[in-house]
Amino acid sequence: MLRCDDHLRQLIGPHGALVVSDDDHVTRKLVMLLNGECLGLGPSAAARDGGFSKQRYFQLRQAFTQGGAAALTNHKRGPKTNYRRCDEVVRQVIRQRFLDADASADVIAQKLCQSGWTISTRSVERIIAHYGLQKKTPSLHPRG
Repeated sequence: MLRCDDHLRQLIGPHGALVVSDDDHVTRKLVMLLNGECLGLGPSAAARDGGFSKQRYFQLRQAFTQGGAAALTNHKRGPKTNYRRCDEVVRQVIRQRFLDADASADVIAQKLCQSGWTISTRSVERIIAHYGLQKKTPSLHPRG
């Protein structure tokens, strides 16, 4: 049976060992799948020994079956693109801000929604803040 020793950072087998780097998550997942599928340990025990849940074991097995070892790599979570604040929406927010400097973010969001763009008031506020288009507020104390 193969196992990954986290303390020694080694992949240990019956006749020797290989050094595995700390950030090599693919090898850890592959060892778990080999133990579960090829060496007869079973999904539950292999998942437990690998530090994963049984459900995650089956997800990784399916990913490996469909895409090989490359499918076991960790991927960035969350949205991959800025789909709400695309370039055209940003241009429209800036345009609306310059057309009416006194319009609030809520009014600009409403105008864009009426024009067919899907955007929230908070996203408009973020665009305005990012480009420094906030309204100038008068100071409380006059200079002098």
